[in-house]
This record gives sequence, structure tokens and C-alpha cells, in this order.
Amino acid sequence: MPPEKVCKTVHQYNSKVISGKDMEKLQEIADDYNKVKNYVYARFGGINSLSKIYPGYTVQNEMIETGLRNELELPFVYFNLAVFEAIGNIKSQWTKTKTAVLKRVNSNEGFTDEEKHYLRYLLKVSNAFEEVLNHKPVKLKAELQEKYEQLSKNVNTKKLNNYLCRQVRSLHVKQYSENSDGFSLTERAYRYGNHGIYITIKEKRKRVFIPLTDNNQYNRQIGIKLYPQEGNIEINVPIDVKIQRNKDYKRQTGLALGMYTMLTTDEGHVYGERLGEYQIQLSDWIREQAVKHKADKGDLYGRKKYTARKHRMTEQMHSYINMELNRFLKTEKPAVIFIPRLPPPKKHEGDKAINHSVNLWQRGYIKNRLYQKCQEKSVKVVEVFGKGISSECSRCGADGYKREGTFICQVCGYQTQEKHNAAQNIRNRGKNEM
Repeated sequence: MPPEKVCKTVHQYNSKVISGKDMEKLQEIADDYNKVKNYVYARFGGINSLSKIYPGYTVQNEMIETGLRNELELPFVYFNLAVFEAIGNIKSQWTKTKTAVLKRVNSNEGFTDEEKHYLRYLLKVSNAFEEVLNHKPVKLKAELQEKYEQLSKNVNTKKLNNYLCRQVRSLHVKQYSENSDGFSLTERAYRYGNHGIYITIKEKRKRVFIPLTDNNQYNRQIGIKLYPQEGNIEINVPIDVKIQRNKDYKRQTGLALGMYTMLTTDEGHVYGERLGEYQIQLSDWIREQAVKHKADKGDLYGRKKYTARKHRMTEQMHSYINMELNRFLKTEKPAVIFIPRLPPPKKHEGDKAINHSVNLWQRGYIKNRLYQKCQEKSVKVVEVFGKGISSECSRCGADGYKREGTFICQVCGYQTQEKHNAAQNIRNRGKNEM
């Protein structure tokens, strides 16, 4: 049964500039919060602590015994959140390491199928993975142990275990955070009231009051990001939104994503035609400011103005993207959306202007916002294989060529806009996969 709610993040902001004294108290919490996280990274981020980070209570108990909280005089509510946030980041880092090792295993032509199967099994079973890395005999539950012994019969386990250890040593890194720009709070650490929020600080039974721009109140874990130079904060609140189920959303739509035209549908409808203007304007301005910054030798006041304007320009572009995504959903009324599964964009060798545009391409933001909005409206998103979508004819499947943005089939002579042809191929492939 599909979920009835989906999580989204809302933001709250201070209505008045926060005084330097109050900002120092908040910054002190952020600094200590970051120290706790870095302590956890250093002590529990290696292979010897793999058994401790699941589910993480062992780490919590050992961290309490260290006396670090008393040394920092940090309220327990912040200390505990910092510990578990660090544990979550360590788990994510191990997932990335396993994914990277698996990629190397799959691409290694020197391994037989049995050897690859054995290594994949070690990467999948956490206890086996941990014991191999720590050079201990693999001892699992009965069913898992039986499977392990079957796989290890026909392979050189010593050679493969050593290979796994080498790959993990080369790929896994212990994390370290240099940013002390925020922290998380549970409901015990804050209270709404008087058109603002009271935040617990390190002084006993005292709180800092921050006036807010709205009267919304929440009772869940929230995150605070500090902007000490501007005297501002941003509060991030995850909330559950009820999913909308629209009976008139019935269509199946293929989408092609572009750098300068945001979306093109399989019927040739275009959304976000001005995206390229926003991206070129931002990339050109950043290049100009980079030259000026070098000439001014790092003027601090100039960098403040630069950061503020860059933020405004990026937010303006994001506002346009969201407006066009809303227009797309309202106009097309899709039940299923097919989009291409594409690799990360590559730099254009030699052309700095194009490289800036590619680096600032908002493809990741567009996809994230599209997924979020589709979840909220109960629209299914299906990613399909994207190779050759713009060079293959959507009518007959033959190869074609592109001329000034137009696709021309070499066999049937079909001519259409390049992105339109790509979107049609995406829709066709998606329907075949479903």
C-alpha cells in the first residue's frame, strides 16, 4: 500500500538581526557540537569500530564515559544529537566505500565469476565484511555460514580477503568537519512563543530568544544554520505532508532534461525555456568576480557582497525552476513520468565559459525538486536507460544525425527538435520496461 504522507523540509528565518552577544552563545554551541562529531569520527570511523556503529548505543555509552561532555559543559541534548549525527555520517561513508569497492570488483577482469560472487557476498553481509577486515575467522548465523562456506570452497579466500582489505584501505577515509555553522535540536532544546523561538544555551536554565518571520510552531527535531557575519539564522524543519491523489492525472510522459531548456516532453511541450539565461548570467558574473577578486587581493567586504549577490541570483533561478515544475505538473497531469538515467556531466575541454556553465547546471536540483513534487502528488517517476536517446530515431529506431538542434533520421527521414526526439525515446523505453 503506498504511503499516505511524504517528508519535506520547511524553513524559518529570524525577523530581526541577532545581537552579537546572542550569536556568540549560539556559535559556542555549534563549535562544541562540531568538536563532538570530530571526536566520534576520529575514534569510531575505522574498521575496529564497525561492530559498534550498528545501532550505535555502544558508541553513545563510550562517549559518555570519556567525560568530553563535562569538559565542554555542553547540554546532553546537543551532545547526544552530535554523537548520533556523526554515527549516521560514518555509516554513510562506509556505504560509499562498499559501493566503490563493488565497482572495482565488477570491473576487474582478472576475477572469475566465483571470485566476484564471494567478494560481493562479503560486501553484502556486514558481519562477514567486518571480520575479514579485522583478520578474524568468519563466524555467522547458521544459514549465512552455510552459504559462506559454499562460496569459499572454490576460491582462494586468503587472496580475495587481502584484496578486499587493500581496496578498503585505499578508498575509505575517516571524516573530519571544519564547518561549525549549525547544530540540531530536539523538542527539549527549544520552545516557541512570543512570535519567536527560545533556544537552550550552555548557561543553565537560560535560553536565547530569536524573533521569527512567522508564527508556525513545530514539535520535532529541527536543524539550525548560523550566519554570524550577517547576524541571521535559518531553521530547517522536516514535516510530513499528506499526499495528494488527483484522479485527472492519468498520462504517461517522457521528459528530456537540458542545460538551457529545462524540460521537453515527448509531445514537444517545453518548460523552463529561460533556464539557460539564468545559468549563463550567473556563470558569466562568477567568472567576472573571480578576476576582480584576484585583482583586489581578497577584499573581505567585497566577498560579503559577492556571497550575498550569488545567493540572490541562485535563489532567483531556483524560484524559476520551481515555478516551471509546478506549471509542468498542472498542465501535463502525468500519472507516470519517464526520465533518463544519465552519468554526471563532463567538462568541456579548453572552453572555460562552457565549463562554468556545466559546473553550475542545476540538474541535480531540478531532479530533486521534481521527485519531491511528484511524491507529494502521487506521481510515479521511472528512470530509464539514457544512452543514445538523442541519436536514435524514436520512429524507426535507426541512427540519425543532428543539425542545429534538429534531429534527422538517416533511414525514414523523420525530422524533429533534438530534445523532442530524446523525450519520445525515453517514453518508449519506459513503457517497454513497465
